[in-house]
Amino acid sequence: MQALIFRSYQQPSHKKKHPSTPNSRLLTLLAATVATTLFLLFLFRHTLIDPNNNHCISPTTVPLTASESVIAAEFEATPPTLVTILHYATALALPQQTKGEIRRAFDVLQSLAPCNFLVFGLGHDSLMWDSFNPRGTTMFLEEDPKWTLFALQRFPILHADTVHYSTRLSDAKALINSYKRDCATVSHPLKGDWQCMLALSNLSNDVYDRDWDVIMIDGPRGYFSAAPGRMAVIYSAAMMARGRKKSGVTHVFLHDVDRDVEKHYAKEFLCMKYRVGGIRKLWHFVIPPVVNASDIAQGFC
Repeated sequence: MQALIFRSYQQPSHKKKHPSTPNSRLLTLLAATVATTLFLLFLFRHTLIDPNNNHCISPTTVPLTASESVIAAEFEATPPTLVTILHYATALALPQQTKGEIRRAFDVLQSLAPCNFLVFGLGHDSLMWDSFNPRGTTMFLEEDPKWTLFALQRFPILHADTVHYSTRLSDAKALINSYKRDCATVSHPLKGDWQCMLALSNLSNDVYDRDWDVIMIDGPRGYFSAAPGRMAVIYSAAMMARGRKKSGVTHVFLHDVDRDVEKHYAKEFLCMKYRVGGIRKLWHFVIPPVVNASDIAQGFC
């Protein structure tokens, strides 16, 4: 916030000015301190600061419409499944995936629920995905803190965090050519690995400490050169699946495989030998754990 400086001009006075006394100076300083403190408290109360991007975000970034407010209030007393039906019956914005693509993940979730379900991307279909995993743990990771705040206003039952991505789509080729050198780890395959640009190393412990049964990759943005791209997400999802501690496998769904980067990174990290099917722009992988998830010197496949 740029400070505004006001200058006051006075007419020359022929009267002799008396020097300020210590008490008057002290009172002036005290008054200025109190005023500054109250102003800072006002700012703190009326703004939220995103720790990743240091953006000031108003808690009412996008006011809810009357119908959105009604839906948000329903969660307090109505079963989430019924509220979800009400929302999609009245919403104009539809899920981004097609009916066939949604059905593929729906069938897996129904066979595993309640399960641990991690979704990259927070979209108009988030309430739907959450409802497909009743009594399970569904978590969303979103790149845009303002959109996350707005989504949680509309659907307060969702569990969502923001993620700061350090990658750019224009770097996709360089990153895939250097990961064997830069991403060799000796402890946790992701957490705190600042050297590896593809490792999502700054996620919450809620993500690291849980084995995810299903991972849906439908974010972040990856359709222009300055966008984060999904390179780090695909790499990190593969590392999560490889590092699974409990029995079983990890189902990974990757959307938008009609794009070159998604397709290339899927073949490198998710491995076509683990692909069990797909439909239209969605690929489905079933990835087993490995003995040493950090050993990537020979690649993933």
